[in-house]
Amino acid sequence: MGEQVETSESGVMGQSEEVTAMDETIVEQPSTGAVFTSFVRREINTAILTGSFIALTLSVFAVVVGITLVGSGFSAGYITTVMELLTPLQLLVPVVAFVLGFNAILSDRRSGELDVLRTYPVAAWQVVIGVYLGRALGLVIAIGGPLVLLFVPIATTSTPRLPMYASHTGADTPILYLRLIVLTLLFALVMLAVAIALSALVSSARTAILGVGLGLILILFGLDLALSAGFSIGFISDSALISSLALSPLSAFRGLVLEMAISVTEGTGPETASPVASLIGLAVWGGGSLVVATWALKR
Repeated sequence: MGEQVETSESGVMGQSEEVTAMDETIVEQPSTGAVFTSFVRREINTAILTGSFIALTLSVFAVVVGITLVGSGFSAGYITTVMELLTPLQLLVPVVAFVLGFNAILSDRRSGELDVLRTYPVAAWQVVIGVYLGRALGLVIAIGGPLVLLFVPIATTSTPRLPMYASHTGADTPILYLRLIVLTLLFALVMLAVAIALSALVSSARTAILGVGLGLILILFGLDLALSAGFSIGFISDSALISSLALSPLSAFRGLVLEMAISVTEGTGPETASPVASLIGLAVWGGGSLVVATWALKR
């Protein structure tokens, strides 16, 4: 009997030691919010609180202010400023977004940090969204900051201006300029998602530079040229042209600004874009790019 008791006790003690050892090897699953917070903090320290980011933001501010001054000046009003900034922003926003995002995932891959992250209970989509949120914060500052600061001299200028323009039947209100800011930030966030997808797909700095170049050419020129060619050869009908513009993120952004910040002041007139289709197009580009980035990390 005594031997059986001792044997049972030793068996229980052995099982307890095995359970304890197993408990020590279990890694606690971090919450999604904690993962996102960690990545955002890292991106703030490595990508935003840097001299290069400050220089980038100041460059954007200089370009925006310079265009306004060379044009009609601060006293021209909100709607005129919107029209003068629309074309430059179509070129500036993708470039700034790609500068901030093209190395976001690639730098982690080259440093070996992605391999380290795979040993932790962190999903690929959490890595992508966490990096995206951190870089998005910087992009909002770099693009939105200068546009918001430009709003101050336009709103406070002492030069008298008419609230109505000969070419616009609507009132010149700050809401028009605020719409430009919101739509520009939306476009910038979509472009950042595209840049992060490219960063996740490439494996070296050389291919990253090539990807950035090809990506910018495609977005700034290629898609719009393809739409124009499709319309010219009759592949895109007249009735489908407005909705088809949403296939290009650049055309979708341009159409939203024209419809919601410029054409809205003219009252009735020809429709220049479909706001619903444009928003859906931007959402597909942004969401699809993040899905591609997640898939690339899982390879």
